[in-house]
Amino acid sequence: MLDRVRPIALLVARIAIGVIFSVHGWQKFTTMGLDGTTAFFDSAGIPLAGVAAPVVAVLELIGGIALVLGAALPVAGTLLALDMVGAIVFVHGANGFAADKGGYEFVLALAAGSLAIAFSGGGALAVDSLWQRRRVSAPVSASVG
Repeated sequence: MLDRVRPIALLVARIAIGVIFSVHGWQKFTTMGLDGTTAFFDSAGIPLAGVAAPVVAVLELIGGIALVLGAALPVAGTLLALDMVGAIVFVHGANGFAADKGGYEFVLALAAGSLAIAFSGGGALAVDSLWQRRRVSAPVSASVG
Protein backbone atom coordinates (compact mmCIF):
# COMPACT_ATOMS: atom_id res chain seq x y z
CA MET A 1 0.00 0.00 0.00
CA LEU A 2 2.74 2.45 0.99
CA ASP A 3 4.60 1.83 -2.28
CA ARG A 4 1.47 2.82 -4.24
CA VAL A 5 0.82 6.01 -2.22
CA ARG A 6 4.44 7.29 -2.10
CA PRO A 7 4.63 8.39 -5.79
CA ILE A 8 1.37 10.33 -5.45
CA ALA A 9 2.51 11.99 -2.20
CA LEU A 10 5.77 13.03 -3.88
CA LEU A 11 3.82 14.40 -6.86
CA VAL A 12 1.62 16.51 -4.56
CA ALA A 13 4.64 17.79 -2.62
CA ARG A 14 6.55 18.53 -5.82
CA ILE A 15 3.67 20.52 -7.27
CA ALA A 16 2.97 22.45 -4.06
CA ILE A 17 6.58 23.44 -3.44
CA GLY A 18 7.20 24.10 -7.13
CA VAL A 19 4.19 26.42 -7.36
CA ILE A 20 5.34 28.34 -4.27
CA PHE A 21 8.79 28.89 -5.78
CA SER A 22 7.41 29.76 -9.21
CA VAL A 23 5.04 32.36 -7.77
CA HIS A 24 7.82 33.93 -5.70
CA GLY A 25 10.11 34.03 -8.74
CA TRP A 26 7.34 35.52 -10.89
CA GLN A 27 6.70 38.18 -8.22
CA LYS A 28 10.33 39.20 -8.35
CA PHE A 29 9.86 39.98 -12.05
CA THR A 30 6.37 41.49 -11.94
CA THR A 31 5.08 42.70 -8.56
CA MET A 32 8.40 43.88 -7.11
CA GLY A 33 10.21 44.16 -10.43
CA LEU A 34 13.90 43.40 -10.72
CA ASP A 35 14.77 46.95 -9.61
CA GLY A 36 12.67 46.54 -6.46
CA THR A 37 14.07 43.08 -5.83
CA THR A 38 17.61 44.41 -6.28
CA ALA A 39 16.92 47.30 -3.88
CA PHE A 40 15.55 44.85 -1.31
CA PHE A 41 18.53 42.52 -1.72
CA ASP A 42 20.88 45.49 -1.34
CA SER A 43 19.10 46.65 1.84
CA ALA A 44 19.35 43.10 3.24
CA GLY A 45 23.12 43.12 2.69
CA ILE A 46 23.12 40.47 -0.02
CA PRO A 47 26.42 40.72 -1.89
CA LEU A 48 26.26 41.72 -5.57
CA ALA A 49 22.53 42.47 -5.26
CA GLY A 50 22.38 43.56 -8.91
CA VAL A 51 23.50 40.09 -9.98
CA ALA A 52 21.85 38.10 -7.18
CA ALA A 53 18.34 39.50 -7.72
CA PRO A 54 17.86 38.35 -11.34
CA VAL A 55 19.66 35.06 -10.66
CA VAL A 56 17.37 34.30 -7.71
CA ALA A 57 14.27 35.39 -9.67
CA VAL A 58 15.16 33.08 -12.56
CA LEU A 59 16.13 30.24 -10.20
CA GLU A 60 12.86 30.44 -8.30
CA LEU A 61 10.72 30.72 -11.43
CA ILE A 62 12.47 28.06 -13.54
CA GLY A 63 13.43 25.88 -10.56
CA GLY A 64 9.82 25.90 -9.38
CA ILE A 65 8.63 24.87 -12.83
CA ALA A 66 11.28 22.12 -12.85
CA LEU A 67 9.93 20.80 -9.54
CA VAL A 68 6.37 20.78 -10.87
CA LEU A 69 7.50 18.87 -13.96
CA GLY A 70 9.86 16.63 -12.01
CA ALA A 71 12.74 17.64 -14.29
CA ALA A 72 16.41 17.94 -13.28
CA LEU A 73 15.35 17.38 -9.69
CA PRO A 74 18.79 16.90 -8.09
CA VAL A 75 20.01 20.18 -9.58
CA ALA A 76 16.80 22.23 -9.20
CA GLY A 77 16.02 20.96 -5.70
CA THR A 78 19.55 21.51 -4.41
CA LEU A 79 19.80 25.02 -5.89
CA LEU A 80 16.41 25.97 -4.44
CA ALA A 81 17.45 24.63 -1.02
CA LEU A 82 20.65 26.72 -1.20
CA ASP A 83 18.53 29.72 -2.22
CA MET A 84 16.52 29.26 0.98
CA VAL A 85 19.68 28.92 3.07
CA GLY A 86 20.68 32.32 1.67
CA ALA A 87 17.25 33.70 2.61
CA ILE A 88 17.75 32.43 6.15
CA VAL A 89 21.26 33.86 6.43
CA PHE A 90 20.54 37.29 4.94
CA VAL A 91 16.87 37.96 5.72
CA HIS A 92 15.01 35.65 8.09
CA GLY A 93 17.60 34.27 10.52
CA ALA A 94 17.83 37.38 12.68
CA ASN A 95 14.05 37.33 13.19
CA GLY A 96 14.05 33.97 14.97
CA PHE A 97 12.05 30.89 14.07
CA ALA A 98 8.42 32.06 13.93
CA ALA A 99 7.21 32.91 10.42
CA ASP A 100 4.65 35.40 11.73
CA LYS A 101 7.56 37.52 12.96
CA GLY A 102 9.48 37.22 9.68
CA GLY A 103 11.49 34.26 10.94
CA TYR A 104 12.97 31.35 9.06
CA GLU A 105 10.27 28.72 9.73
CA PHE A 106 8.71 28.85 6.22
CA VAL A 107 11.97 29.11 4.26
CA LEU A 108 13.48 26.25 6.30
CA ALA A 109 10.48 24.09 5.37
CA LEU A 110 10.92 25.03 1.69
CA ALA A 111 14.64 24.20 1.88
CA ALA A 112 14.01 20.82 3.50
CA GLY A 113 11.19 19.98 1.08
CA SER A 114 13.26 20.97 -1.94
CA LEU A 115 16.18 18.86 -0.79
CA ALA A 116 13.95 15.86 -0.08
CA ILE A 117 12.35 16.13 -3.52
CA ALA A 118 15.77 16.58 -5.15
CA PHE A 119 16.79 13.05 -4.23
CA SER A 120 13.42 11.29 -4.10
CA GLY A 121 13.05 10.38 -7.76
CA GLY A 122 10.12 12.77 -7.97
CA GLY A 123 7.24 10.34 -7.71
CA ALA A 124 4.42 9.99 -10.20
CA LEU A 125 4.65 11.73 -13.57
CA ALA A 126 8.17 13.05 -12.97
CA VAL A 127 10.03 13.78 -16.18
CA ASP A 128 13.23 12.48 -14.56
CA SER A 129 11.56 9.11 -13.90
CA LEU A 130 10.33 8.87 -17.48
CA TRP A 131 13.85 9.49 -18.79
CA GLN A 132 15.28 6.84 -16.45
CA ARG A 133 12.67 4.30 -17.54
CA ARG A 134 13.36 5.04 -21.17
CA ARG A 135 17.11 4.56 -20.64
CA VAL A 136 16.59 1.28 -18.77
CA SER A 137 14.20 -0.11 -21.36
CA ALA A 138 16.31 0.91 -24.39
CA PRO A 139 18.28 -2.01 -25.79
CA VAL A 140 21.99 -1.82 -25.16
CA SER A 141 24.06 -2.48 -28.23
CA ALA A 142 27.50 -3.89 -27.74
CA SER A 143 30.11 -3.96 -30.40
CA VAL A 144 32.74 -6.63 -30.50
CA GLY A 145 36.06 -5.18 -31.39
